[in-house]
Amino acid sequence: MKEGDMLIIKVPGSTANLGPGFDSVGLALNRYLTLTITPSTEWYFEPVSKEVENIPRGKENLIYDVAATVANEYGKTLSPCHVKVESDIPMARGLGSSAAAISAGVELANELAQLNMTKEEKVHWASAREGHPDNASASLLGGLVIGYISEDRTYVEKIEAIDVDIVAVIPPYYLYTSDSRNVLPENLSYKEAIKGNAISNMVVASLMKNNWEDAGKMMELDLFHQPYRSQLVPELREVQQTAKQLGAYGTVLSGAGPTILSFVPKGFGEFVASKLQVSFSHCEVTPLTVEKSGVEIFYKHVENLT
Repeated sequence: MKEGDMLIIKVPGSTANLGPGFDSVGLALNRYLTLTITPSTEWYFEPVSKEVENIPRGKENLIYDVAATVANEYGKTLSPCHVKVESDIPMARGLGSSAAAISAGVELANELAQLNMTKEEKVHWASAREGHPDNASASLLGGLVIGYISEDRTYVEKIEAIDVDIVAVIPPYYLYTSDSRNVLPENLSYKEAIKGNAISNMVVASLMKNNWEDAGKMMELDLFHQPYRSQLVPELREVQQTAKQLGAYGTVLSGAGPTILSFVPKGFGEFVASKLQVSFSHCEVTPLTVEKSGVEIFYKHVENLT
């Protein structure tokens, strides 16, 4: 970057799992992490919205750590920048805030060091750092993604046809992924694993046909994580019951929680959200849409940046 250049990186948040698609199914949503980057004499991350007010300001910031790691692997170094950080993705709520930051770091390295990374390389770097491919792939590519990560490659398929409205019920408390994973069993019986795998296969098959009625039913039959994590999110069962009465296809934990997502017929998102807000007044209830395009990157030239 040259003096007067401004780089903007806009990364959507995401949901993951969609019930039994544990660590493999993700969906990009219209909540965003936005970085505004200008050349500087030292690295500084300036929070400009409430959701990120407590982020580290210097090189200990996750975005820098990811960017520097990626650049170093390509034999490059990064020139210091001032980075304004804005986000409306709730932290530690199951809406992909960390995956968005990791994805932003990969894109930052690619732009500053001119790495010319392919989409496949970006997805693998971000997925490997995140530990699973669902959130990161959704943030980078947009839409609904299904993925698997091996040691040297991340396999991802994107489903284009997504004809559904989404309503999020966001409880007021944090739930860190590490804590949410601690309640999961170490093993499933062979019989349970077969059943859980069949349910997951049905979710994927239904999504590929845009059959949200069957997908919603199968999502709620998940055996992999929701039966265990529901003890940490007492609102889950109540939201499932209430949303079903309002016509929802299905209701699931978003990622590790505590956010709860209901998938409803197209055009009914605002209606269902208004009804759920009455029943769950202690939560933020908001309609969301699918972000189909994924990360956006663009440059501006601004005179006299000071």
